[in-house]
Amino acid sequence: MQYRIAIVGYGNIGRFALEAVEAADDFVLTGVVRRTASLDRIPPELQDYPVAGSINELGKVDVALLCVPSRAVPEYAREILSAGVNTVDSYDIHGELVRLKKELDPVAREHNCVSVISAGWDPGTDSMIRGIFEFMAPHGLTHTNFGPGMSMGHTVAAKAIPGVKNALAMTIPAGAGVHRRMVYVELEQGAEFDRVAEAIKADPYFRVDATTVIPVHRVERLIDTGHGVMMERKGVSGKTHNQRFRYEMRVNNPALTAQIMVAAARAGLRQKPGCYTMLEIPVIDYLYGERDELLNRLV
Repeated sequence: MQYRIAIVGYGNIGRFALEAVEAADDFVLTGVVRRTASLDRIPPELQDYPVAGSINELGKVDVALLCVPSRAVPEYAREILSAGVNTVDSYDIHGELVRLKKELDPVAREHNCVSVISAGWDPGTDSMIRGIFEFMAPHGLTHTNFGPGMSMGHTVAAKAIPGVKNALAMTIPAGAGVHRRMVYVELEQGAEFDRVAEAIKADPYFRVDATTVIPVHRVERLIDTGHGVMMERKGVSGKTHNQRFRYEMRVNNPALTAQIMVAAARAGLRQKPGCYTMLEIPVIDYLYGERDELLNRLV
């Protein structure tokens, strides 16, 4: 059986979501939702798909991938869930996750659908790894070290600051879960750098980390979407100390995020109505294939 999936937003993640959907055997792309201003500039890879200004124009949709900035997710999710369509997003504002879950859960239940929030790699799959680490060694410390690499959420936040023409936010690990943010900004004509830098550092995305803002002439010459993470836990299993675990990856950030969203769309279709984080869903539900075959191969 193939489910009908829509991509909402066609930026960095949306483009890779198209590839992930095309490669999935259990989904068929019903269309892409873009801003009205973009509808007259259809990329070649979308020529064979419906492109619309609203998901309501695409007919029947089982699940929508919300490939939009995190701060736009609550509005899009409420609207699409209210239409009875499952949603998946990659919301990455860690301190707001529980609030968003509580906000979307009653909407999803009322309209008999499922929302999977924060379906990226952090939060998302990294959250699942942190959970595994913790039940393996219930007492101890886990450190999550990001980068070095481009943070999409932080980059979008920097681009939204008045006076910024373009931006790149890099995450630099300092160790033990501490990070620095290096933000390279291309200014609008007439913008004052000091005001822009102050506004970026005050943004919730940046104010908890040491942030350096650097003016440059052309941001796009600096962009590399590679990123990564290294997580370590040192803890106690039972009464045995010095249990040490490490998980590490180096990735193309938007490509991995898009792939995880497609897996979360599959998992969401197997849940009861409501809003879920990835940590709350059984791992096997993210995988394509017959359950017994997956168990025989993976257990």
